[in-house]
Amino acid sequence: MKKLIMASAVVLSALASQSALADAMAAEAAQGKVLFNHNCHACHSEDSSKNTFGPSLSGVVGRKAGSMPRFAYSDAMKAAGFSWTEDQLRLWITDNEKLVPGTRMRHVSITDKAEQDYLIAYLKTL
Repeated sequence: MKKLIMASAVVLSALASQSALADAMAAEAAQGKVLFNHNCHACHSEDSSKNTFGPSLSGVVGRKAGSMPRFAYSDAMKAAGFSWTEDQLRLWITDNEKLVPGTRMRHVSITDKAEQDYLIAYLKTL
């Protein structure tokens, strides 16, 4: 009986940890949405069927750079040759001109790592 109680406590502790992790991830994504709205939304849609001045960012994590249908990318972006991993997104957010010289996109760099984490967490939800 004692082993069953201990096993139940371990399971409950694991579930509580998973719940706390999920809450933390949701909070990061919520903060990222605020940053997205402030820094990205003027040019990028969250709707996969709608490109605006920039391509939709729906499904951007894992997508090949320069591959969103119905968007006229710069030659530099079409030739970038990478997919949008967390590391690539972080480099882009920090200094897109350094990552893809010749890109047409201009933005204010976000150099704060926590803000980058929040924005990437939100992009993962799209």
